[in-house]
Amino acid sequence: MIKIKSDFELEIMRENASILRGILGNVVSRVEPGVTTLELDEYAEELIVSAGAKPAFKNYRGFPHSLCTSLNEEIVHGIPGESVISSGDVLSLDIGIEREGLFADFATTVPVDDVGKSKMDLINVTNEALTKGLNKVIPGNRVGDVSHAIGSYVNQKGYFVVKEFVGHGIGREMHEDPQIPNFGEPDTGERIHEGMVFCIEPMVKRDEEKVEVLDDGWTTVTAGREVSAHFEGMVAATEDGPEVLVRGGLQRPWQKKKTMTS
Repeated sequence: MIKIKSDFELEIMRENASILRGILGNVVSRVEPGVTTLELDEYAEELIVSAGAKPAFKNYRGFPHSLCTSLNEEIVHGIPGESVISSGDVLSLDIGIEREGLFADFATTVPVDDVGKSKMDLINVTNEALTKGLNKVIPGNRVGDVSHAIGSYVNQKGYFVVKEFVGHGIGREMHEDPQIPNFGEPDTGERIHEGMVFCIEPMVKRDEEKVEVLDDGWTTVTAGREVSAHFEGMVAATEDGPEVLVRGGLQRPWQKKKTMTS
């Protein structure tokens, strides 16, 4: 059953999303060669606690950390550790908080320095696929419309979505109904109504093989160990259309446009 959020709940979720945007923005600013994924996790947890929130991921179903750090061929659920970030890496960061009984959750993929055209193409397609999905969260549409928008765009660009993991509803639980695959047929699935809040999260790779979960029980990798990307956004269905509460696609400091000075 998909839960409709009250105006009060939506307001708290907007606040939580804003807090989380700031937290992950600060974490992204620390991403550079030589930094370990564990250092990023520790910084993220410090910021979460300082904001008066709780890490949503830590101890959730046994996950040991506050941040998911997935490098290169790791798609999702990468466990922070002593892995050192290098120039040319592609790092996906997924983060969540709980505050005042309500959750926020989103993810972004970060290119470390110059990753080359091939990797950037994959990242950009994944980011645009998120936009395609978010734009379909309109009262009257169906969940399948969201799924189809993502999957058809990714396939058109010559890539493949991860089918084993899906987007989801969010609210007083981090994972609520409905499940939102990144592939499917339009005009199928449950009807979207005003007040529903979803996490849309395309995960994109270069092969159509099944993904693999490593021996740690969490880290999920591509079958051919090729690079992947993951973006996630939180969106509410409103009478005026989709209201994006927070989304991946953060700009790196070295990617900001230079301004002319006189």
